[in-house]
Amino acid sequence: MRRDLISYAVFSFFLFLMLEGLLYAAIHWWPAFAENMGAMKALASPLPILKDQINLVDKLGAPAYVAGQHYFKACNILGSTAAVLFAANAIAGEAHRGTFEVWLARPVSRLRLYTERFVMGWLAVAIPVFLTSLTVPALLETVGTSMKSSDLLRCSLYQSVFLGAIFSVTYVFSALGEQPLKIAFLLLFFCIAEFAIYMVKTITHSSIYRWADIQTFSEIIGRNTMPMDRVWILVAVQVVAFVAGFAIFRRRNP
Repeated sequence: MRRDLISYAVFSFFLFLMLEGLLYAAIHWWPAFAENMGAMKALASPLPILKDQINLVDKLGAPAYVAGQHYFKACNILGSTAAVLFAANAIAGEAHRGTFEVWLARPVSRLRLYTERFVMGWLAVAIPVFLTSLTVPALLETVGTSMKSSDLLRCSLYQSVFLGAIFSVTYVFSALGEQPLKIAFLLLFFCIAEFAIYMVKTITHSSIYRWADIQTFSEIIGRNTMPMDRVWILVAVQVVAFVAGFAIFRRRNP
């Protein structure tokens, strides 16, 4: 477990660095973005979805900008990638390396082995989201604006639950398969396709990323609450995926 913990901590730290770097650049670009809002709208006019997002930022200001740049773009793209990669390698990686039998030989139950990897991977994705969000108020002060920490914590919690659903579904494939690269390719292709669908106005509502877009996070900020109907569905997906994955893992032979 110690080796696993160190491994996940290292990968999580790199995710934090990437998210923080993008967040730093985005916030320091905010004054220029706000000053040239009219030009941004003109550039976005051929893409109705993008135009709607810029109109929302123009209406709500810096909080909506942070929601779009940090949560919708950075956390969704990098977070989804990390969730897929962490989960795909969690169990299938052992089978692929030929160490699955050795891993099972540890003097602990299969449930514990399965749960340890699940929890460590889930937290490795979620913790960077929270840590980077905690730096937002200080970064916004450097450009003369502000945002409430409570809003950021709610957005971070919702983002983590959303990414957790992606992680959990991928984890089922990992419990079933032996080729982590193929699993990762399949799920990453799915995520990319879903992001592409989001940008097409006629089918945008078919995308899973409608559940974690700038509109969603702006509503979380504006209403001081999370969309609990979606939260419970995302939690249910994770519970079902965890149970299904363990049922597969429990019967799996080395």
